[in-house]
Amino acid sequence: MALSPKFVGQAFSAGVTPKAINTIELYLDYVCPFSAKMFKTLHTAIFPLMSKKYPSKVQFILRQQIQPWHPSSTLVHEAAAAVLRVAPGKFYDFSAELFKRQEEYFDVNVVGETRNTTYRRLAKLAGEVGLEEAKIYGLLEIGDKPGEGGALNIGNGVTNDIKLMVKANRLTGVHVTPTVLFNGIVENSISSSFTGQQWEEWLDKNIQ
Repeated sequence: MALSPKFVGQAFSAGVTPKAINTIELYLDYVCPFSAKMFKTLHTAIFPLMSKKYPSKVQFILRQQIQPWHPSSTLVHEAAAAVLRVAPGKFYDFSAELFKRQEEYFDVNVVGETRNTTYRRLAKLAGEVGLEEAKIYGLLEIGDKPGEGGALNIGNGVTNDIKLMVKANRLTGVHVTPTVLFNGIVENSISSSFTGQQWEEWLDKNIQ
């Protein structure tokens, strides 16, 4: 699938030119333990090799896959969307920290707080990776006054971005996280249990 320029921060590549390159799409949920495991392996073992070993050959796209049976899933993905708005270049840094601390946003740890309180914690997390906390929270906060025409479902500053992400993801029919697509086709041979070595072996075999 094409990547909208407004979500350019989701792409991780090295030396990419306008020519066609291999694309690996990672459908991940920030509160999914298996997504966290896959991301950690890639972030620590594969992404650092990109410019040296795979320049102009492959790009990874993190597709934010909200899993609605975890109510906090929407909130953490909204925070990542806010990061894309404020500082796209920090998206992977923020994602790494969010995956690292994902348990702080599991059901039991958010059930007793308001939505805006969770947003404040997420904005603080963004501040810890170098973003301006106030800007992130400003995009996330839900007001307590009706909107234009008395609207009550007023959303926040990234609601429309989330709608676009969800719409794009639904076109692929992806359900399980993590799911990996290689050049647009689901690649079932790749597992969240892949080690860095297994990823490297797979890439060496499949990236031309």
